[in-house]
Amino acid sequence: MTNSQADRPTNHDGATRLTTPFSSRATAEEVIAGVDLTGRRAVVTGGASGLGAATVRALAAAGAEVTIATRSPRSADPVVEELAGIAGVGRVRAEALDLSDLASVDAFARAWRGPLDILVANAGIMALPALALTPGGWEAQLATNYLGHFALATGLHAALRDAGSARVVVVSSGAHRNVPFDFDDPHFARRPYDPWTAYGQSKSADVLLAVGARRWAADGITANALNPGYILTGLQRHLDDDTMRAFGVMDGDGNLKPLPYYKTPAQGASTSVLLAASPLLNGVTGRYFEDNQEARMVAGDEDTPGGVAAHALAPDAADRLWEYGTTAVLGG
Repeated sequence: MTNSQADRPTNHDGATRLTTPFSSRATAEEVIAGVDLTGRRAVVTGGASGLGAATVRALAAAGAEVTIATRSPRSADPVVEELAGIAGVGRVRAEALDLSDLASVDAFARAWRGPLDILVANAGIMALPALALTPGGWEAQLATNYLGHFALATGLHAALRDAGSARVVVVSSGAHRNVPFDFDDPHFARRPYDPWTAYGQSKSADVLLAVGARRWAADGITANALNPGYILTGLQRHLDDDTMRAFGVMDGDGNLKPLPYYKTPAQGASTSVLLAASPLLNGVTGRYFEDNQEARMVAGDEDTPGGVAAHALAPDAADRLWEYGTTAVLGG
């Protein structure tokens, strides 16, 4: 092996880690510059605000027809109206989708017509202060962040296949690093509920969803997960002021103040858009990205920022979770 080969970063399976020319501060518009998505169709969950809205803007500006899937379609009116009528921008519309309700997910998937080129699983909830269960008995963060998206992706599988070369993008979080999926007690029936443990578990499940979707490669479907970084959005709505102050992002008067390493929504959405539309990702599947690069694998207790934990990329765990999710969806 030459020195140049030895210096090239590798991922979990020994293959060269994918790198791109885009920095951690690149915007969604910058990573998609020059890409023409005219005639392509995309669904972005949670696309009415925050990272989702920034993702919608970038995909639509490249010409894609984008459906915002959200619990309250009227909440997407500002984004839809902002983009309507702008020359070269793809049509944007909103449809109802409640990821915590499998009947709602099923209705959305059944109503879809035609091929689907891009599915961005962006919506999520974080750190619910008390244990909440869905009618199906699932812990609410796991149900919304993982199961709803799993049900949506599998429900739209035929539409993704019919596109010929479709991409699934799953928004995860660095919170996955210390929390493997607990197959023995995923819904906190026996262990004490902790908001951050529940959130981290749901985000490990999100990465495993992308790994498990490797079974769709023969259908021309690729799937990858990502950590968007630190951004102040509606995701923090369940955190009280004391917690926000402890994180250093709120002053004594209740004003939000992003820390220097925080990103804007447009910067945070860049990795989502990169995975959704960049030709640099052609044929790439089952990987985890951050700051517009494929992440390195880290140990769960490693005291460094970033990276992906081995438990989130384990094929056996991904297959086990796929079966677990399938049983829940069919049983729901």
